[in-house]
Formats: sequence, C-alpha cells, structure tokens
Amino acid sequence: MAGWPELPYAAWRDSAETLRLWSQIVGKIRLSKTPWLNHSWHVVLYVTPRGLTTSPIADGETSFEIAFDFIDHVLDIETSGGARRKLPLRAQSVAGFYAELLVALADLGIAVEIDDMPNELVDPLRFGEDHVHASYDADAVRRFGRALRQVDRVFKPFRTGFIGKASPVHFFWGSFDLAVTRFSGRAAPTHPGGVPHLSDDVVREAYSHEVSSAGFWPGGGAIDYPAFYSYAYPAPAGFADVVVRPEAAFFSKDLGEFILPYDAVRTAENPDAILLQFLQSTYEAAANLGKWDRAALECLSGKVRMTRSA
Repeated sequence: MAGWPELPYAAWRDSAETLRLWSQIVGKIRLSKTPWLNHSWHVVLYVTPRGLTTSPIADGETSFEIAFDFIDHVLDIETSGGARRKLPLRAQSVAGFYAELLVALADLGIAVEIDDMPNELVDPLRFGEDHVHASYDADAVRRFGRALRQVDRVFKPFRTGFIGKASPVHFFWGSFDLAVTRFSGRAAPTHPGGVPHLSDDVVREAYSHEVSSAGFWPGGGAIDYPAFYSYAYPAPAGFADVVVRPEAAFFSKDLGEFILPYDAVRTAENPDAILLQFLQSTYEAAANLGKWDRAALECLSGKVRMTRSA
C-alpha cells in the first residue's frame, strides 16, 4: 500500500549507517543537557510529521530543539528566544556533520560537550574522526521517515491498552529503532550487560524491571532487512516456543526475539491489523508465561474523546 513505503535495507545501507551516527550526535546532545530518567527515556528522539526531534532541551532558563526534517532534508535547530539555524542534510561525512552542528550551536550561544565515541557499535570511529560514513540517499531517507510515521501511528494505539507502566513510543538512537515497552511492575534479575560501547550500568538500569518490548528497525546485523521485533526480559520458560501471529512471524534464536519482516506488514491487505496481531500476541506470550497480573495491568484500548469511565 502507498502508505507503507518500500525500504530495502541493502539499497540504502550506507546512508542508514551514516544517519544512525548523525542521530547519535544529536541524541548525545540531548543526553548532555537532560537529567537522567528511568530506563534512559531522557535520551530518546520522537517521531514528527517530518522526521525525528529531540523535543525541547533545557539550557539554563532557555531551551532549544534539534529536529531532523526528512522531507526538506535539513537539520533544524530552534531556540526559545526565536533564533534558528538550518543545516542541509546531504552526502557529508560524520566528521563534517559533527563540526557543522557544533558551530551552529555555538553561534546560537549553546555550549555543548559530549562523548564523541558512538554507542552500541563494534569498533566505531569517533565522530570527529569519521570520514568513512558519508552517504545520504535523500529518497531512501524520505521513505524511512514515512515508515517511522506509519509505525508510530500503529504503536500508539497499542500502547493505550495497558494501564500499567509503559514507555512512550520513542526512538533510541544507539540501536536505531523505534520502540514501545510494557512493564510488569516487578524487579528483574541483574542484566549481564556486554552491549558494545555502552556502560553495563546503563544497560542494567534500563532492564531493572521485567519488560515486554516491541519495536521496529530498518535492518542490519543478524536481520539484514527492515523488521519488527518483540522480546521479553527476562524471557520466561517456553517463550521461544509460543506460536504467535501473524504466520510470517518467527522466533530468532540468534537474537532471542520474535521477528516480523516489515515487508509482511507493508504488503498485507490490512497492514495495521497484521502489525497489531504481532504486538498483541507476542505481548501475551510474555505476560502469560511470565505470570503478569494482566487483569490489573491491562485496559480497553483508548478511544478518541472518550474517557476510561465512559
């Protein structure tokens, strides 16, 4: 369907890798200015009609926002004082993007210091030294933005069916995925850590409580195509053996997660329904086997302009 664009990872791999690193630079700027929030929710980006944004970042008594515009292909920096800078998104090295962004922030009177080592990547180059990643396929990036908007649109109603603790729908720049997470309310076993270039303390705090988490990423690594995923931490006994919906979904032993190829959703007669089947059935697998108190945690899905008591 027209609303769910084709997004073959191999065709824009170089651009996706470059964009991931650019998003890490922007995300780390938010990280450097924002008080810690549980499960690293303070570092994320959010989907907008045009791309991704930091949302407002406090800077003393003022604030600023950095937004990726994947339609007009600019990085838009705005301040609460009305000042603005726009940087073109184009074929440019990570080092060049990093330097331009720091200059633009300095021109706006915003002082920033970040750790310039990328996270969650094996053998990365520091941002200021990375002249390798320099691709920008504008059409592919525009389609990626469309895909994010569609996923965000479906994830948000799914989130409303849970009255327990649940994350916003948000974009993690380290892993380069859009995610939504539900919590049982119980503490989890200490996570072993071991994520490349990510502090074990950060990982352990992120997984301090039991979760069922679902998300979307454009591809790379063990799953070299765009896909939806769903996992539980800790994974209850028998989790990998549950038959989930739709038929195209499967459990990846390499990742320890359920996977649904993006193309199975994109080409379906009713993409929204197929994706919601995956989200709900994988959550039920985690909640049932993990003995979550579903009666206390779940609620009817939200309706527009209708309170829960209506």
